[in-house]
Amino acid sequence: MSLSSYGQYRHWEMLPGILLWSTFFFAIVCSFLFPIAVIIFIIIFDLYWLFRVTYFVIYLFISWREYRRCLRTNWFERLKELPDWKQITHLIFLPTYKERVDIIRSTLQVLSRVEYPHDQIIIVLGGEQKDHEHFQKNAQIIKKEFGKVFKQLIITEHPKDLPGEIPGKGSNLHYMAETVSKILNEKYPSLLPEQILVSSFDVDTVVHPSYFAYLTYLYLTSTPHSHASYQPVALFSNNIWSSPAPVRIAAFGTTFWLLTELARPERLWTFSSHSMSWKMLLDVGFWQKDIVSEDSRIFLQGLLHYHGNYRVIPMFLPVSMDAVAGGNYFQSLVALYKQQRRWAWGVEHLPVMIEAFRQDKQMPLRKKIRYIFNHIEGMYTWATAPILIFLLGWLPLWVAKGQDLALVHSAPFTLEWLMRLAMLGVFISGILSFTLLPARPKSIRASTWFIMFLQWLLLPITFILFGAFPAIDAQTRLMLGKYLGFNVTKKVR
Repeated sequence: MSLSSYGQYRHWEMLPGILLWSTFFFAIVCSFLFPIAVIIFIIIFDLYWLFRVTYFVIYLFISWREYRRCLRTNWFERLKELPDWKQITHLIFLPTYKERVDIIRSTLQVLSRVEYPHDQIIIVLGGEQKDHEHFQKNAQIIKKEFGKVFKQLIITEHPKDLPGEIPGKGSNLHYMAETVSKILNEKYPSLLPEQILVSSFDVDTVVHPSYFAYLTYLYLTSTPHSHASYQPVALFSNNIWSSPAPVRIAAFGTTFWLLTELARPERLWTFSSHSMSWKMLLDVGFWQKDIVSEDSRIFLQGLLHYHGNYRVIPMFLPVSMDAVAGGNYFQSLVALYKQQRRWAWGVEHLPVMIEAFRQDKQMPLRKKIRYIFNHIEGMYTWATAPILIFLLGWLPLWVAKGQDLALVHSAPFTLEWLMRLAMLGVFISGILSFTLLPARPKSIRASTWFIMFLQWLLLPITFILFGAFPAIDAQTRLMLGKYLGFNVTKKVR
């Protein structure tokens, strides 16, 4: 079946929005009609949330320990113990749009220092025709500086207004892959698809020096090789010291969420910068050209093509990218909201997943149920939990405050203690965040360390404004058929 789904399955597109708005409607109405019952529900829900925070912290700590272990491991020495590693070539895709040349240069400089032979690395820099003059100027500079550093540096320019596309990273990546496929067939006919690993990076991605050695090691020691994507730890810390506090909290929150997912690979999807085999990309026809969430959709494409025999293998090494930024404080917050809304637009996968699973008779039913439930539950709690905990949870207490019942009088005390216990997770997250920070620039005052810790007190506000609200926005748009376009995250350092 075609994976292009906008408007095809309206009943499934409407489901997430109906669930969240029904929750808010009944929470408000029942708070006035049945306040005691709602108070009991809120206490149970907050208790459930405390359990979620508890296992969140447990999995976070498990991943953090594995992360620290991998940082200490010499992956290139371990890789050299495998006989076939010299046959693996790395193909690195760097789509770009209106980026400054210093951003691109810094990424290539880091790639030129990785612990992997440069004659086994091909770089693909892909611009947009809409940015023709600026991109070509940057491309010439990059070609002059790095043209002879790697096995090959390929420059592509994605034509504008091609049929069946929406402007965005996915359509650019698709064009880059089609162009590279022709070059590989002509120039490197002896290279087999199974011998090529592809990394799809944001153009500001700074990889760990051992990234490609570690990736190659995982690839060669997993079976079957081509039936897996590889997800590193995504840090948004290139410019973290100069970012506003809400942006920093959101950046670390995203990293911590991903760390907990890495500890549970059965739930894991690809996100942001990640890697996969060229064989898989050829099998699925490359990235889709008409969606927003191409980073996670490419995993779904593999999952469907191989009838469930596809997975994401965790990589406990970091790739660091820029935290979202704007020209001033307010513009940075607006950019953060749009970025979170774009990530929440991953809800667009649900209609495709349900319909494809319904038609696929080879994929195990248990796996279908697990993926659908995890997707719905994750998107639902993203949008509703902060509102229920910090806002609507207090409404039935206000309505029932005149009733002389022990439950009404004790409920505020109970809820406050549940939230205090849950805040221990915030305290632990704040401590772990210090271990993920890059070195403090000399231009940043030492007192910023203290601010970095106090900023976590803003979590409830950030949780609502830049967590729940963007998710509600995305799911409501999908419910109404107001489909979201791709929003480019501005890079400012």
